Amino acid sequence: MNVVDSSGWIEFFQAGVNGPLFKPVIEQRDQLLVPTIALFEVHKVLSRKLPADLVERCLDVMRLGKVLDLTDRRAVAASKVSSQHRLALADAAMYSMAQEFGATFWTQDVDYDGLDSVRYFARPEQLKT
Repeated sequence: MNVVDSSGWIEFFQAGVNGPLFKPVIEQRDQLLVPTIALFEVHKVLSRKLPADLVERCLDVMRLGKVLDLTDRRAVAASKVSSQHRLALADAAMYSMAQEFGATFWTQDVDYDGLDSVRYFARPEQLKT
């Protein structure tokens, strides 16, 4: 199973340099878990840049995976992950859902670098010296 972080989805939808790294994972829809908070974050970012109908089509692609709600049990698990790894709410929620399912977490957010079961890809701007 796989969870793609919001940063990965946004990179994929905007055809960024790292977009191709997330494409094979996103295309494995039967193995894809999508936290609702990822839908929120992707909508928030893309709606600033793209027409509403295109944003909705992007969200429809995300919905092809299994959408995971933030339940009360998951909120408590996210709180524990947040405290343990010093992650913000959305980051902790998505990561804890990946842990719940034993999924690999795909991201380009440096906050996850070094955590268990994380596939981290540095953003191109982070690689410049």
